[in-house]
Amino acid sequence: MTRCAVMGTGSWGTAFAMVLADAGCEVVLWARRQELVDAVNSTHENPDYLPGVRLPDAVRATTDAAEALAGADFAVLVVPSQTLRDNLAAWAPLIEPQTVLVSLMKGIELGTAKRMSEVIDEVTRVGPERVAVVSGPNLAKEIANRQPAASVVACTDESVAKRLQAACHTPYFRPYTNTDVVGCELGGAVKNVIGLAVGMAAGMGLGDNTKATLITRGLAETTRLGEVLGADPHTFAGLAGMGDLVATCSSPLSRNNTFGMNLGRGMSLAETIAATRQTAEGVKSCESVLDLARRSGVDMPIVEAVVDVVHNGRPTQEALQALMSRSAKAERR
Repeated sequence: MTRCAVMGTGSWGTAFAMVLADAGCEVVLWARRQELVDAVNSTHENPDYLPGVRLPDAVRATTDAAEALAGADFAVLVVPSQTLRDNLAAWAPLIEPQTVLVSLMKGIELGTAKRMSEVIDEVTRVGPERVAVVSGPNLAKEIANRQPAASVVACTDESVAKRLQAACHTPYFRPYTNTDVVGCELGGAVKNVIGLAVGMAAGMGLGDNTKATLITRGLAETTRLGEVLGADPHTFAGLAGMGDLVATCSSPLSRNNTFGMNLGRGMSLAETIAATRQTAEGVKSCESVLDLARRSGVDMPIVEAVVDVVHNGRPTQEALQALMSRSAKAERR
């Protein structure tokens, strides 16, 4: 039986643990808090993030990282992206030679502008062939309710991607394989920032024309950055690109969309953070995405506008006007 450690017990980590168990894997959830571990083990439920969802009997929890990682075929990493490096520094000595590290995180590291797979490889030195990524339109609550969804599992080693595909394929969760790790990660990270922008527009009372414009131009920005960094542009037309972007920009279940909507309604950054229980990755990653774009010589005006609103205090209406008044350059996409 395939053994999986899921390092993190937020809504997506818990939902993916359920997927792995439904696919026939033995799953150990790692959590920081003993009370959450006790709840999972006694009631088969994560009351903090997925209340009312019964987890399969094959899922158990522990606060002991060594216990979770022992004998794992896959170690699924699903912590806030800006905490990954510190967490991995503690976990790296516990990772066994056969373990494939799987990133469910959708962010770019502040300061280094590194993708999550790059951080994983840098800290653990396992090599890119032992680092995989899962990305796609994967709203945790819908998957926890076993509603049909698809995703991309990517690794530079296609055989590893296929093994991971088999480990998480269920009647309601269909994974597709890809070797374009760069494209899958960029699609997941940048869509959070575009989700903030679309949420702001919705909060301002703007309609579908504005939202569609932001979605399609946001995809163009993502594709431009991806091509410069060596991604396959076709990736951005698939589940890890357009699919994930549409879900994030259109669903009230999206944390980034909701966060942006509150900003668009006039709430301050502090008020919006206080009203948001879980991490909206785009709030911090918008800065690192813009940093990566500037290092790469890529123009990303929507990302820049989001940074101006979220971190520089620029009013949303003013940021929108600045976007719309930019000179009309000849851009293919």
